[in-house]
Amino acid sequence: MKIDRGEVERVARLARLKVTEEDAERLTGQLNSILSYMDKLNELDTSGIEPMAHALPLQTPFREDRAGESLDPDEALANAPLRQGAFFVVPKVF
Repeated sequence: MKIDRGEVERVARLARLKVTEEDAERLTGQLNSILSYMDKLNELDTSGIEPMAHALPLQTPFREDRAGESLDPDEALANAPLRQGAFFVVPKVF
């Protein structure tokens, strides 16, 4: 699969990125290099290989999920800069 410069400009427009002529040319080359490498990887026989989520064999330590004591609302809100009843008051997010 080959990406042309028009496709790079279209994706940049969709992502609302301002891309110069020079950047569009450079990105076209870089994306095509990535895609040709992926084509090369697709040629490999991976039928006997299990999928993995990480390149290194990591073990996630799990613990038993148990219900415990809850904090008293006054204790939980003791250091809150602003509070309203039993709730934190935070700035509005737009």
